Amino acid sequence: MKKNIYLLILLLCSTVFAQQKRVVTSIDTTRNKIGAEFKLTVKTSVDTLSKVVFPNLKNIGALEVIQSYPVDTVKNNDRYELIKKYGLTQFDSGKYTIPSIKILINSKSYMTDSIAVGVANVQVDTLKQKMYDIKDIQPAADEIGNWWKYLLVLALIAGIGAAIYWYIKKYQKKKIEAEVYKTPIEKATSLLNSLEQKELWQKGEVKEYYSELTDIARNYIEEAIEIPAMESTTSELIVALRAASLKKKMSVSQETIENLERVLKQADLVKFAKSKPLDFEITEDKNKIQKAILTLDNAIPVEVPEEEDTLLNEAQRQKQVQIQLKKKRNKRIAITVASVLFLLILTTGYFIATKGFTYVKDNIIGHPTKELLESEWVKSEYGNPSVLIETPKVLKRIDLTKSLPKEGLALIKDMQSFVYGSFVDNFYLMVSTVNYKQESQIDLKKSMEVTLQTLESQGAKNMIVKQEDFQTAEGISGLKSYGTFSRVNDETNSREDLYYEIVLFSQNGGLQQILIFHEQGDTYADQIAERVLSSVELKIATK
Repeated sequence: MKKNIYLLILLLCSTVFAQQKRVVTSIDTTRNKIGAEFKLTVKTSVDTLSKVVFPNLKNIGALEVIQSYPVDTVKNNDRYELIKKYGLTQFDSGKYTIPSIKILINSKSYMTDSIAVGVANVQVDTLKQKMYDIKDIQPAADEIGNWWKYLLVLALIAGIGAAIYWYIKKYQKKKIEAEVYKTPIEKATSLLNSLEQKELWQKGEVKEYYSELTDIARNYIEEAIEIPAMESTTSELIVALRAASLKKKMSVSQETIENLERVLKQADLVKFAKSKPLDFEITEDKNKIQKAILTLDNAIPVEVPEEEDTLLNEAQRQKQVQIQLKKKRNKRIAITVASVLFLLILTTGYFIATKGFTYVKDNIIGHPTKELLESEWVKSEYGNPSVLIETPKVLKRIDLTKSLPKEGLALIKDMQSFVYGSFVDNFYLMVSTVNYKQESQIDLKKSMEVTLQTLESQGAKNMIVKQEDFQTAEGISGLKSYGTFSRVNDETNSREDLYYEIVLFSQNGGLQQILIFHEQGDTYADQIAERVLSSVELKIATK
């Protein structure tokens, strides 16, 4: 944390002289319906040095406090008019008295006026007002309004599932092509059989049928006779085939070559001129290709390899087998990984659709402040005057006295600070105490102003400030400021919105400060802050 945030502690002492003023009590109405709000207003006018404490109550007499409004401050020349409002209600009809409550002005008690109020029943005329049956339970409005989110998640899951299914089917479709064939004729025969099983031309896909048919023939010629058949035109291929048959001394009849040429030209017309052969012509062309491949294969001279060549070929074959086994193993791994990912996505999508994205983010992906909230909490004392507080983790002591100027350090008898996190984190907690050498009554409001100004100097922007009195379970009063501010993250250069709470106490010339801030909208951090502040206990400073 930057040094300036702790220097504010040295500016927090200011002597306060008492000035007594009486309080004025009023209420917006003395008669209301059951459950309606009575707004009780307490006003007092004091000078700028006076300290006023309004009680933090849950009930005033028989009426329940449903809202304790922040204190409004109106400056009038050199005086302040403080206005405190309480929202009260009662759920039983009858006459009630709002009793006097105690207001402390410079540690002296002043009592408010008691006020009589009436709570009336809500009259229902069943003759004029129709009665209706109880309606069925309806789904919450936000669930209805968010139906498109669930539909989007389901569509995403279906799309991913379809993509995985398509990938697996495509892999299976090419399984035969990926196999290792011992000879080119074995590969060509297998591919011709697979082509017939597809029944492409029977489905009207004649162009695709002729394209695969001629590709099988060209591939065979290229692999078995070793001429660039796939890159050649029909004319170039026939010329090269005749030359190769002479060179290799292949006994190939003129009729075989002409039949092959006729089918290749027919395929060119189908592919490029949109020709449509008859069914019997398609069958004859397939038979011609099959016969031409078999004839060419039989015409290729058989060379008896030497023993060394045989061993080399066997080694190459074994190597190819190992490569294919490795490919199959990788394929199985890929399918397994894809299946696991699909199940994870499907499960995550199910929980998002049924329980919402927040549930998945917090319970499956993980949430740092949720883990902090659910950790084993520790209750410890910090500083002098001592602050007894419960926190998710033990706070770490940091020494700031070395960073203070000599003139400021001379005023301090003892200074201790304890923190969790850092000033640039999204959750930060600090407990700080100062015990001065000379006792004086500290003005908490002025101290709070300095604290807020220091936050702004550290990069807090657009601060919204609300103030109210704070009271521990033992009845020790302090001052609380809370609200929001924004800052720029230096790493991501993005804006972050934070919620803060600052509580100050003063006793025996000592100052105790609790500072919490966290990411705005983080419900788990809100619960942590509430639990921390509700556990605060103060002890008298030691001399």
